[in-house]
Amino acid sequence: MRILYGAVGEGLGHATRSRVVAAHLLEQGHDVKMVASGRALPYLKEHLPDVEEIWGTSFVLEQGTVNAWKTLTANVRGGARGVPADWKRGSQIARSFGPELVLTDFDGFAYLFAKSHRKPVLSVDNIQMVDRCKHDAEILKGIHRDYRTARAFIHAKLGRASHYVITTFFRPPLRKKRTTLVPSLLRPEILAAEPEQGDHLLVYGRISEASIAALEGSGVVSHVYGARDGLIEEVVEGPLHYRPFANEAFIDDLRTARGVVGSAGYSLMSEAVYLRKPMLALPLAGQFEQEMNARYLERLGFGTAASALDEPALERFLAREPQHEQALAVYGQDRNTEALAVIDGLVDELAGGRRR
Repeated sequence: MRILYGAVGEGLGHATRSRVVAAHLLEQGHDVKMVASGRALPYLKEHLPDVEEIWGTSFVLEQGTVNAWKTLTANVRGGARGVPADWKRGSQIARSFGPELVLTDFDGFAYLFAKSHRKPVLSVDNIQMVDRCKHDAEILKGIHRDYRTARAFIHAKLGRASHYVITTFFRPPLRKKRTTLVPSLLRPEILAAEPEQGDHLLVYGRISEASIAALEGSGVVSHVYGARDGLIEEVVEGPLHYRPFANEAFIDDLRTARGVVGSAGYSLMSEAVYLRKPMLALPLAGQFEQEMNARYLERLGFGTAASALDEPALERFLAREPQHEQALAVYGQDRNTEALAVIDGLVDELAGGRRR
């Protein structure tokens, strides 16, 4: 079967998940053409045989906060330049490929191509959790406005797919039909990692001087990624080890960490949960999905949610580590087996319905 597969380029979580699904579909004998933008493009080109570039949206961050106005204007300007020509070129590529089915990981081009050419479209991502599940008052406390905005945007972008597969480690009730929840889809490197109990924290992302002071004051050894640009080798300052990013080293630090500190993006969080590592989750201000992820993580006992990496938050997280480890010990997931089986069934069902 010929499958067109689009992956949004903002953040690598969409790309790593799409790589797993596309590679599986190729193994099943399907012909898969990927279309991607941004950071997803070079990553997918490295791992898959047939990948084409398209224009995609992006976020503008300022001091750890999503700047909604600058995000809107940047994407409108980029869209005015990129969309007309890109849609024409992308449509030509897609039409010449002749897909029988379209998959999308929050990519608007693939979705719109499917709708305009009357092809079945299957959504596979984690962000549809915002729109297609029910979230109770405790989860939404103080962030109803962000919730309504995020839900409206997600529905407007991909509101009429044939079916939605949502990867997740938490299970709120569904609010819409044609929706299936499955365990997280994890890249092969994580599936191959054997977790061990170490004595260091893995810290990932930009952190402030106050956060650095909190980490230093704790005395806990911290392997820090992303806080300093241009590193070519490790820099050690007291208990802090600033490390240049390398995938193998990062995964080794993750599998041997005592805990993880980072933003509440779903990809890193799902990997930490799978490897049973407690996490101090720091959602970016203005990103409802990250706030939601962090609150569910804390509800399950898998980690601690905090608005900032400061001394009180770090002390609270370290004090709770035994409880988090106990909660994570009962988390179970059979690799990617369940999620891929669900996708296989839906691919056959949707394509079969199209043929009939």
